[in-house]
Amino acid sequence: MKMIFPANNSFSKRLLTITAALGITLSSCEKYLDNTQLPANTIAAVDVYSTDNMISTVVTGIYLNMNNSGPFQGSSSGNIGYTMGLYTDELRSLLNGNFADVFYKNAIQSGQSGNWSDLYKKLFTVNTAIEGISTSKGNLVYKDQWLGECYFLRAYFYYYLVNIYGPVPLALTNNYAVNNRLARAPEADVYKQIIADLKMAQSLLSNEYKNGYGVTTTNRFRPNKAVATALLARVYLYAKDWANAEAQAGELIGNTNYEMPPLSQVFLANSRETIWALATNSPKAANEYGFYNNGMPETIVPPQSPASSNVFVALSNILINKFEPGDGRFTNWVRTSTVAASSTTPATVYYFPGKYKSAATNAEYQVMLRLSEQYLIRAEARAMQNKSNAVEDLNVVRLRAGLEGLTAGTQASVLTAIAKERQTELFTECGHRFFDLKRTGVIDAVMATVAPTKPTTWMSYMSYWPIPPADLLQNPNLTPNPGYLQ
Repeated sequence: MKMIFPANNSFSKRLLTITAALGITLSSCEKYLDNTQLPANTIAAVDVYSTDNMISTVVTGIYLNMNNSGPFQGSSSGNIGYTMGLYTDELRSLLNGNFADVFYKNAIQSGQSGNWSDLYKKLFTVNTAIEGISTSKGNLVYKDQWLGECYFLRAYFYYYLVNIYGPVPLALTNNYAVNNRLARAPEADVYKQIIADLKMAQSLLSNEYKNGYGVTTTNRFRPNKAVATALLARVYLYAKDWANAEAQAGELIGNTNYEMPPLSQVFLANSRETIWALATNSPKAANEYGFYNNGMPETIVPPQSPASSNVFVALSNILINKFEPGDGRFTNWVRTSTVAASSTTPATVYYFPGKYKSAATNAEYQVMLRLSEQYLIRAEARAMQNKSNAVEDLNVVRLRAGLEGLTAGTQASVLTAIAKERQTELFTECGHRFFDLKRTGVIDAVMATVAPTKPTTWMSYMSYWPIPPADLLQNPNLTPNPGYLQ
């Protein structure tokens, strides 16, 4: 992990934090501060953590940085929904040799795995904020809110690190000398820390959504207690703690602030299904994920092609074939484009993700956590405990999609149905498919079938991504993931 300043350089660390926080556009910041201008004395404060306003600026900067870099950036090919969709069986590359091929061909090398460095930089900022807020001598009104948000963010970043890279160093301070010598912690220890941070966030955060000034808002940009609960339910599922996964998901399902709206409304701004979303930095040309389903006309006349519209990726035929007849998610969340027939070739239909549709400012935000996942979490947790009511939760998702409900069957058949439903409900969202294949132990079997269609060769070591060589050189206690050239 690359830490920029030595541990004893307090001014440099504060400067780093405030620079990261303020290196954003005011229009972007206003979405998290609820369209209220930054206070006039914000930048003039001597101690970054002495006032609520300054701390708000720091924490707000973390969210905006999530939009601007790394796996959560809203409209870039680095977004995790894009890269992991390509890496597995959700997306396919339409043009050999383009930037998507490194993921599509499962050909990531050590120098190409940018998420590691990005996430640890974010963790450095979060750890600095936790330390600064916890030890602040200022008269803070919203201390619990800021700390709760930071504990949630630390858990969120570690959730992605452990699922992408396996065992990872647990850096819980901003001390360079300590962090730069950490060995990789076992996955069980990482999950234990994530759970502890999320429980801390639950205890500190309010039930209401707050803006950057601690005031209740209708925007769902900043974590509240429900956001921490939603991630905790997911983490318990991944940790195979079925009873707690069921209980935490049940908290969300029983919360009247959230509901399952019609499919056409799921991804609209502040949808009742949204538990947490990231605000976008600017209006998109056509939709949130403009980098792979934007600019594609309904009909293309040869010699034009998808690449002519700078569209290099489409949904895979494997995913398309998973939709049952009459599935409203195919109608609402998949858009098609047809390359017209020519004198030598028949017409070709391409399918693209269509969950985000609007070009209007603030019409849609990138949804990070939503209610339907909680139904699927509880369904799986119940099925793993051999509870017959697992199918009831599964059917809530199916009936919303316009499909018939299923009847209770064997544990194996119900789990198979849940896995299929996760595939068609959560496609291209937040890396779900990649993580689901790994945590359920089927990634090698699935990718052995998928890889020849790309075409490439799948090897078991590819289920974890490589650690950057510079970090391995810098930290003598850090070991590489096997299989990658260093």
